[in-house]
Amino acid sequence: MPTLWAEVMAVLPPKLEDINLKFNKIVSESLVFLLKQAAMLLYEGQDIAECLQMSQTIIDYSWEKLNVGTWKDVDKEWRRVFSYGCLFKAVCLCKDGSAFREAIETCDKGLLMGMAIMDNILIRLVKVLQNHNKPKKRSLEDVGSHQNSCQKRLQVALPLIKEIRTGMEVPRVHCPSLERFRAQYLIPHKPVILQGIVDHWPAVKDSKWSVEYIREIAGCRTVPVELGSRYTDEAWSQTLMTVGEFIDKYILQQEEGNPIGYLAQHQLFEQIPELRQDIHIPDYCCLGDKDEDEITINAWFGPTGTVSPLHQDPQHNFLTQVVGQKYIRLYSPEETPKLYPHPTHLLHNTSQVDVENPDLENYPEFELGHFQECILNPGEVLFIPVKYWHYVRSLNISFSVSFWWS
Repeated sequence: MPTLWAEVMAVLPPKLEDINLKFNKIVSESLVFLLKQAAMLLYEGQDIAECLQMSQTIIDYSWEKLNVGTWKDVDKEWRRVFSYGCLFKAVCLCKDGSAFREAIETCDKGLLMGMAIMDNILIRLVKVLQNHNKPKKRSLEDVGSHQNSCQKRLQVALPLIKEIRTGMEVPRVHCPSLERFRAQYLIPHKPVILQGIVDHWPAVKDSKWSVEYIREIAGCRTVPVELGSRYTDEAWSQTLMTVGEFIDKYILQQEEGNPIGYLAQHQLFEQIPELRQDIHIPDYCCLGDKDEDEITINAWFGPTGTVSPLHQDPQHNFLTQVVGQKYIRLYSPEETPKLYPHPTHLLHNTSQVDVENPDLENYPEFELGHFQECILNPGEVLFIPVKYWHYVRSLNISFSVSFWWS
């Protein structure tokens, strides 16, 4: 059986010359020289300690460049440099075969903050590492007092569910044809809940997405987690942690006084292809103007009480509920004057109003706004037209997948 080191080196190109370490002029020659030296030491396999030190220097230097100014203004070359530094460090950590967790964490940082390099080599490297570091399966009784041992799905007892007002319900249709969906909902920009269109997903059909399963597939992977009930709060922040840590601290153990944790708006399926295999892009996306690879797929995984404040997005959205239920309220773009968008550019697409506890003294027109609402159940897909305002609150432990398309 091949050693871990042999398997890791097999992920790299067979020859040192096949690694493309060419960058534009923004990356200094001295840094390129350091990258080449680290790669050479890696292939020689002799002085791994020095290679590890060089790799960390590369990571630290490029990290500083990634954190200067706004993210959109960061030159992509610095993201490439960061990814190469993470690659070299992760491989070095595999030499003695004991630093699995740190090696995987390093790869994830490269995937989160860097650029795809060498045909997604960081994803391929993680796959090798995970095969050598498979966690022991835990019994359902061990996953926490909040998990029903008789059910594998991610669910808890429902809190009191808001009654949907008569005449304000979002309509539901079962597997409409492409032509019907286009004519009755897409062109006139009308929200609708689609039923029966994701029943074939392994994530839905086979009830695969349990705490056990997600921990087994992704428990050691590092992801960004939002802390705070909503992103408009002053105390809101973000942090990096493993999926396993997130499950233990925020899904199974919601301690009073701790902030709500939410794995929100994260492209988890690019980072972890094994989960991507459990879902499929809805057929209705073919009615869009762009290619399938331009559809943005995000994961939304959190406990009871996560809130997405009333906001609008610049693309259509198929919000797919895989586990749990969510209360959703929708306002047409025509209602925008009554919704009091933030005056700042950063939050111009977000309302200042707390939808379920509105301050009508400061926002008196809000109660005049016409809206639709629904409770989205597992296996249902809500079509949210472009620019439609929407407010979302989870009613229990919830996992949703959104597809943004044009």
